[in-house]
Amino acid sequence: MNKSESIKELATSLAKAQGSIKGAIKDSSNPFFKSKYADLASVVEAIRSAFAANGLSYIQTVEPSQADEVRVETMILHSSGEWISCGVLALPVSKVDAQGYGSALTYARRYSLSAAVGVAPEDDDGNAATKAAPPKTAVHSPTDGAIAALSAEDQATAKDIASNIVNLFDAGKEFSAFEIYYQSNLGPEIMLAIWEFLRPHTKIRSTLKTMNKTEKGTA
Repeated sequence: MNKSESIKELATSLAKAQGSIKGAIKDSSNPFFKSKYADLASVVEAIRSAFAANGLSYIQTVEPSQADEVRVETMILHSSGEWISCGVLALPVSKVDAQGYGSALTYARRYSLSAAVGVAPEDDDGNAATKAAPPKTAVHSPTDGAIAALSAEDQATAKDIASNIVNLFDAGKEFSAFEIYYQSNLGPEIMLAIWEFLRPHTKIRSTLKTMNKTEKGTA
């Protein structure tokens, strides 16, 4: 973890800020989980007043990468000059074009900032997950409404990833497609939507399921 020589004042101010930060407002319904989503703007709004009142700010920088991915680093700053880096979050780009990078970048910024400052959406998804979230293998079952449940930006991300998976299969790169879907920590909501986008591609979905079973069997 990278940080300034001292973070005493930053830690004190951050503790005070977190005491007054409320959950990010969710603005998109998810009928499957019976919950809603909070976008990047909602996360920023949730911390704005508390950060300003305690001399805190944040910056997010994008690191270069040789891979088809975005790398976002979130740093928390204090008016004293103290700072702390919250690490780099890497997210694969589903489609190598402006839209693909833009969607991945927004997605990475939201999750990186939320984790850095400890913001959870109101009525945290964990509550809904304990009631309704299926085991990971349930992602293989078509779920009506999974796409519509996402925000516009997440719908675009899921569609781009699904398209990239199809392109990788066409190019004979099944394992790369498998890694994107099962090993990129996309989150259950995004995975469900991707599976819905892949509904017309029954052979691809069947192959992905078989590869996942094989991977678990050799783990």
